[in-house]
Amino acid sequence: MNSAITLHDLTFQWPDGTVALSAVNGTLAAGRTGLIGRNGAGKSTLLRLVTGALAPTAGRIVVSGEVGYLPQTLTLSHDLTLAGLLGIDGVLAAMRAIEDGEVDQEHFDVIGDDWDIEARADEALHRIGFTAADLDRSVTSVSGGEAMLIAITGLRLRRTPITLLDEPTNNLDRPTRALLADLVDDWPGTLVVVSHDLELLEHMDHTAELYAGRLTTFGGPYSAWKESLELEQAAAVQAARSAQQALKVEKRQRIEAETKLARRERTAKKTQNIPKILAGNRASKAQVSAGAMRSTLDGKVQSAQAAVDAADARVREEEHIHLTLPDPDVPRGRRLAVLRALGREIVIQGPERVALVGPNGSGKSTLVEELVQGRGGGELLTDRVGYLPQRLDGLDDGASSIENVRSVAPETPPGTIRNQLARLLLRGSSVDRPVGTLSGGERFRVSLAKLLLAEPAPQLLILDEPTNNLDLASVEQLAEALDAYRGALLIISHDQVFLERIGIDTVLALG
Repeated sequence: MNSAITLHDLTFQWPDGTVALSAVNGTLAAGRTGLIGRNGAGKSTLLRLVTGALAPTAGRIVVSGEVGYLPQTLTLSHDLTLAGLLGIDGVLAAMRAIEDGEVDQEHFDVIGDDWDIEARADEALHRIGFTAADLDRSVTSVSGGEAMLIAITGLRLRRTPITLLDEPTNNLDRPTRALLADLVDDWPGTLVVVSHDLELLEHMDHTAELYAGRLTTFGGPYSAWKESLELEQAAAVQAARSAQQALKVEKRQRIEAETKLARRERTAKKTQNIPKILAGNRASKAQVSAGAMRSTLDGKVQSAQAAVDAADARVREEEHIHLTLPDPDVPRGRRLAVLRALGREIVIQGPERVALVGPNGSGKSTLVEELVQGRGGGELLTDRVGYLPQRLDGLDDGASSIENVRSVAPETPPGTIRNQLARLLLRGSSVDRPVGTLSGGERFRVSLAKLLLAEPAPQLLILDEPTNNLDLASVEQLAEALDAYRGALLIISHDQVFLERIGIDTVLALG
């Protein structure tokens, strides 16, 4: 198996001393690899280390060629064109300058061997529903999902030997995810994809997991890896039970032996009619024998305990976030918002649940943003609204998790905020780090904590693609919490299973 990326004792520590990765060894093979792991395991950090955006604290990374990278969150400025998003705007500008008669050598250097870039871009864009005629369009004219797909197409055009994609299916609807899967199936070169999208992970040749500070690889897609892991864990659980039972037996035998020794000692003390010298010899031999027996039995107990510890270490202990959403005290007949779209008017009242669905570019996020900002899309009839935007841009990246939460709950004691963040698996020094250094899943949990602790509790939660960046267990736990929430919900999501899980009352389909 050819190695595209090799890690040698890779360690990375944030400036505040928090260790993200410690002495990680392993390889990522040529071909397509799905990199999985719980939120905060260090997947995004590992990708940034491979690209060189971060420098290892210790250890080293060996790559077999140039690396292309799609970050988890795209930075999309308003003056960016689709050509810029593809990463070919500089080459196109140089070609147009030469066509206008400029002969500066710098233009030729920029173009290099890419004289056919516009034709290749047109061919690549056709696969995702665009053409070369769209190259000068502003990125603001496309949806977040379309922007993601265009950026991925740009990486294909650059033809780097190694490409890293961090959560590429975020914001993609089902048709667009199918287009991405087609791109992945014939991807040129090595591809490493960080994703929680089970369907996309089935298109991978290999599965790599970051767990408990170790990188392990498996030859096969996610479903085969999952089946192998479940068999391994079933065997580990059985081994742990057997080891625990063996330890109980050894401890019981140790207790029984001690009882026998005590009984023997009492019997010996009752025998007083033999010479003192003989009695002393017998006592000495008895003590030596008892000591040897205790040493042997203690050794067996210690060996059994070591076996238990080794078996327990093979059994995974999965942490779960514990969400308890506040009771917003919303009367069933209380009108909270009016949503206007497609000539329809939907009144959200009481604990009603409304889902906005539709393809990328149909205007779902725009409708919600306009509603929240009072620019149209309807009308908010309560000021107690919790809004979680798709791009999580409501956080101060330079502030810590605690500082971000305190901005909406200034009267809440810091200890209470720490406890709430701990329930969301944000603990220790991580809550004092700038949120800009956190993973997508961790940033989501900080945003969620802002909603949970807002004073007063929101009567209407508006969530735009809330399952983005969350691992599978966290999605399930979020669904459980929202299912029990007693306020109103307005949710944008492409995840049909998630919507069914939280009991949607009304569906408004755009596009």
